[in-house]
Amino acid sequence: MNAARTRRWLAAVAAIAVVVLGVWAVAIEPARVIARRTEIAVPRWPPALAGFSVVALSDVHAGAPHMGLDQVRRVVALANAQQPDLVVLLGDYVIHGVIGGRFVPPEETAAVLGGLRARHGVVSVLGNHDGWLDGPRVRRALERAGLRPLVNESLRIEDRGHAVWIAGLADLWTGEPDLARALASVPPGDPVIVLTHNPDVFPTIPARVNLTLAGHTHGGQVALPLIGRPIVPSRFGQHYAIGVVREQGRVLFVSPGLGTSIIPVRFRVPPEISVLTLVP
Repeated sequence: MNAARTRRWLAAVAAIAVVVLGVWAVAIEPARVIARRTEIAVPRWPPALAGFSVVALSDVHAGAPHMGLDQVRRVVALANAQQPDLVVLLGDYVIHGVIGGRFVPPEETAAVLGGLRARHGVVSVLGNHDGWLDGPRVRRALERAGLRPLVNESLRIEDRGHAVWIAGLADLWTGEPDLARALASVPPGDPVIVLTHNPDVFPTIPARVNLTLAGHTHGGQVALPLIGRPIVPSRFGQHYAIGVVREQGRVLFVSPGLGTSIIPVRFRVPPEISVLTLVP
């Protein structure tokens, strides 16, 4: 094979690869919801609560391509199949702009999410898209569906004889997160999990908080070999893009979320139901 034919052959292979990967990123991966299990060693977590399970769902963005209400129902069914102790919803139930998307009222999305089941129920916070649409409206929809939205406040649950506090923060971009207010009711020494839509608040989280859960980043939606995640909506770049982050004795988990925003693609960052097992 001469050099010219070799170049043409390589160009054809490259073109086919680009088309195949493009189809995967646009048509296949965004619809391929997975349940990913992650064990997290949590500082000062009571040994009696080893194995406490949390299903974290973030960035549903109902109405985005591949995330219609039927898909949300499938997410609910798969989440319920995990039989968690607690379900947390980390914001952005609506879309505020995505190519090929359509608006789904938050009341309809919340009604479907109201089918989520866990031993200690469901707790939620708001995200920036919810605030851009109408934060109070989204909050009312969550409340009516029994999804217990927390805005700079905390909720006490009891498991195996131990109190566990869930504190929820207002969104960083569209609200005013107030850690002092959110933690005001939490007795010193009690385990506490903070919910925030945006992981950029993590540097301000005090050491008394055992675990922080966040969403917002979508894991960048695209993760390229060697390059990484080119676009992450965080002032810290890729640092808080996805997964477990440990800093100065504190622990953060960032969910890659379920839907898409702006550009309806995912590549090597599939939509995820995050199934977290907490251990000491």
